[in-house]
Amino acid sequence: MNAAFPNPPGADGRKPLTLLIAAPRGFCAGVDRAIEIVERALSRYGAPVYVRHEIVHNRYVVDGLKAKGAIFVEELSDVPDGVPVVFSAHGVPKAVPAEATARGLDWLDATCPLVSKVHRQAERQLESGRHIIFVGHKGHPEVIGTFGQVPEGAMTLVETVEDVASLNFPTDAELAFLTQTTLSVDDTAQIVEALKARFPHIAAPKAEDICYATSNRQAAVKAIAPQSQLVLVIGAPNSSNSLRLVEVAERCGASARLIQRASEIDPAWLEGVDTLGLTAGASAPETLVREVVDALAQWRDVEEHTLVTAEEKMVFKLPRQLAD
Repeated sequence: MNAAFPNPPGADGRKPLTLLIAAPRGFCAGVDRAIEIVERALSRYGAPVYVRHEIVHNRYVVDGLKAKGAIFVEELSDVPDGVPVVFSAHGVPKAVPAEATARGLDWLDATCPLVSKVHRQAERQLESGRHIIFVGHKGHPEVIGTFGQVPEGAMTLVETVEDVASLNFPTDAELAFLTQTTLSVDDTAQIVEALKARFPHIAAPKAEDICYATSNRQAAVKAIAPQSQLVLVIGAPNSSNSLRLVEVAERCGASARLIQRASEIDPAWLEGVDTLGLTAGASAPETLVREVVDALAQWRDVEEHTLVTAEEKMVFKLPRQLAD
């Protein structure tokens, strides 16, 4: 029994379950903006509207937009002439909008403004004559998009502290570092510390690149996980920020599982669980959170508690083509 959240036997004989719901959770301002861009494009241009890559990493969201007339493709070459195309929230290499313009396509950029900020920093560091060390996950769309902002060879990827140790640059080399926006706050801090130890003169970003939403959601999990035997994270397997929430929960001593929908929950997971934590990655809508709560209520007498660690009021402007 959790002392902070007493859990007496249920009157109907079912075992009670204390449910700690993290806040903030779910959609961030960048995801809200990206989805609204696709919806407004469909309203303005009519279907179909093509989207290069998943607009955000969430199957429920993508399927909902498909039903409204969005068509998702991986490459611009898959987009026919004469139709509008939207670039995903993760950002794209410079060559992609350049190609779209050359083809005469109407294109809309749904890149999260905080990712775009990292792109502009990369350009500035390059102009200052610095080689960029980029902290991120190889193959992630955001990393591919950021590398595509600078000439080949101008940026080096590191994923771990061990990668930092293997860098071949002189100690006094003109270097700068930038990071992916959806990384583990704690892991990234260790990597940055290692970079600064090896390269004391390395230039840092003016402000932390890990976005407010990623930091806030990880902090919220740190508030619920120590009190929970199990933490469920609603998110996609290819969602970096969701995977990081699972890691954070496990480091706090809880078991943690990533699920996309309530249907993936195995009731056996709840055996021996008196207190369960629940959160959602930045691409997961609140409707999926409620779906999970309803599913849990089928098996246990659920008592909900929302733990608020931050208030989010961030709103990003839409592209000028869609602004009212």
